[in-house]
Amino acid sequence: MNGNAPGAGPRARLLARSARRRATPPGPGYKWVALSNTTLGVLIATMDASIVIISLPAIFRGIGLDPLAAGNIGYLLWMILGYLLVSAVLVVVLGRLGDMFGRVRIYNLGFLVFAIASVALSLDPFRAGAGALWLILWRIVQAFGGSMLTANSAAILTDAFPARQRGMALGINQITALAGQFLGLLAGGLLAAVDWRAVFWVSVPVSVTGTVWSYLSLRETAAGGRGRVDWLGNLTFASGAGILLAGITYGIQPYGGHPTGWTNPWVLTGLIGGVALLLVFCVVETRVAEPMFRLSLFRVRAFAAGNLAALLTAIARGGLQFMLIIWLQGIWLPLHGYDFEDTPLWAGIFMLPLTVGFLLAGPVSGYLSDRFGARIFSTAGLIVVAGSFFGLLALPVDFAYGPFAALLLLNGLGQGMFSSPNTSSIMGSVPAKYRGVASGMRSTFQNSGTALSIGVFFSLMVSGLAATLPQTLGSGLQANGVPAATAHQVASLPPVSTLFATFLGNNPIGHLLGSGGTLDQLTAAQRATLTGHRFFPELVSGPFHHGLTVVFSVAAGMALVSAVASALRGGHERADDPAATGAGRKAPGTSRTARSS
Repeated sequence: MNGNAPGAGPRARLLARSARRRATPPGPGYKWVALSNTTLGVLIATMDASIVIISLPAIFRGIGLDPLAAGNIGYLLWMILGYLLVSAVLVVVLGRLGDMFGRVRIYNLGFLVFAIASVALSLDPFRAGAGALWLILWRIVQAFGGSMLTANSAAILTDAFPARQRGMALGINQITALAGQFLGLLAGGLLAAVDWRAVFWVSVPVSVTGTVWSYLSLRETAAGGRGRVDWLGNLTFASGAGILLAGITYGIQPYGGHPTGWTNPWVLTGLIGGVALLLVFCVVETRVAEPMFRLSLFRVRAFAAGNLAALLTAIARGGLQFMLIIWLQGIWLPLHGYDFEDTPLWAGIFMLPLTVGFLLAGPVSGYLSDRFGARIFSTAGLIVVAGSFFGLLALPVDFAYGPFAALLLLNGLGQGMFSSPNTSSIMGSVPAKYRGVASGMRSTFQNSGTALSIGVFFSLMVSGLAATLPQTLGSGLQANGVPAATAHQVASLPPVSTLFATFLGNNPIGHLLGSGGTLDQLTAAQRATLTGHRFFPELVSGPFHHGLTVVFSVAAGMALVSAVASALRGGHERADDPAATGAGRKAPGTSRTARSS
């Protein structure tokens, strides 16, 4: 019955008017306010996901902790992966809560939580292990706030923009998010040179400004639907995904004389238990009235194909990011005269063509996909990405920068061509009332892909190094005066320690030999050779290139499989536009969910 009909009480009429007011689209300028605010939100959230990677040496020096000492690699891994794990696990839950209680409300709260965590991170009062735990725990809180931002930003934009402009808006938003991952590397290098706390200070004014701005300017443009929280689904998904990703994290670390920990009973238990809980979750979601993870959305071909392509592309992109950092910091930059301590900053600078490609292709492809459909641009972009991986395979370890930069630009252009249309296709293929949970599901696949990439590609690289690095390193050290027993001891250390040393911008030989006093027993010439710019890079270039070949081959294969999935998404999907048509589409399973042109 209409809330204004005769017989309706004053309270019912008031509630009805309030609901209509909340769901009424605001003025034509509001969409640009929503775009600028949500773009700021996802930018700071994704920058903080990567900003600590480059600044980890300064952070651990600041709290007085050696991240590569025995027992401390766990701190290092959780500083990198804790943020990603929380983001992967929580975005669906927070997207569902946005559908129920209001996307803008959850988004605004995310900005506030993010701001509080940023302040707490910069005020770390402890040192050593306690200081590292403080940072890890508040990074988890910060990731919770960041997940509230990323889980609801795409849904807010999809509500605010008409279908003809949705691809452009989502393109700008999502490419900014992806670019934030690489801008974080550059910002981390610059700020860590000033003070390690500055890495966290930079988030404070941005998040505080964003919080005030979002509370003052954003408003609900779609009526939320109060419903019951799917507690069992939340519990099984969070537990399963968390345990699975944690198992993958610990699988990178050595165990029982093996270079990786995949034979560790606890890791195997985590992998099997996590998968089992996720299977239970899938069963639960088919049996509850109001599921948090709406599996029926996968009946929409564009939604299913787009998310599969996004997952595989995120894995390939994560592998590219970390391998490029190691390649540049551990080998190429030292060979070209850069000090190991300066390589994190310069690695971020030399990777800028990748970000430029994102920023150029994303908005343009998003705009064009609104007119011609997502399939052609997304599929072509992934083919370009695969081609760039094959091009990187053809480069020598000590490459000329021009071809390398061109391949990075090509890879960025391809990912930009893919990401914007793919996001628009996913979000436009679902009914309006499910956009929050759809946005969360999309972010879950993307964030999980990034976390999975670290486990997959670090394991591939470590396994490749383990086959040849010990013998190469041992013989190289002995040839330069290091006693055989010491050389054997150093060569027997897990390759992951050497890999992380290059990743952190440390001189691996100086780090491995300096604390034991071995370097002091050598001649000045021998010390200069061992700790110089060329010894370690030239020593590991062969084993590293072997591992790099495996990594980029797998990444290229994933990009090609993603292209096939993208091509199978169907024709040009037009999102429903209730403001224009007067009615939205019904839930999957009850009627058609998309119209093909």
